[in-house]
Amino acid sequence: MGFVISSRYRISVLNRLSEGPATPTQIASDSESAVAHVSRALQELRDRSLVELLVPEQRRKGRVYGITDDAEGLWRIIKAQQMV
Repeated sequence: MGFVISSRYRISVLNRLSEGPATPTQIASDSESAVAHVSRALQELRDRSLVELLVPEQRRKGRVYGITDDAEGLWRIIKAQQMV
């Protein structure tokens, strides 16, 4: 939990993905963040199995990400406890 809430970009990414799958560009646009920050946050969250790539790994454009079940439960706790 601390890992997620220690970065506003990770918070933004999970918040957006809790609404549904999206590309890094869509997440950046919706959260008014730079795509580079969103991409880094996605990789960090993916390394912890909190987000997953929903298209083939070799695809370079139009990569769609979604939130995992673990992250969904974690995000509910973060929101319920008003940690963001």
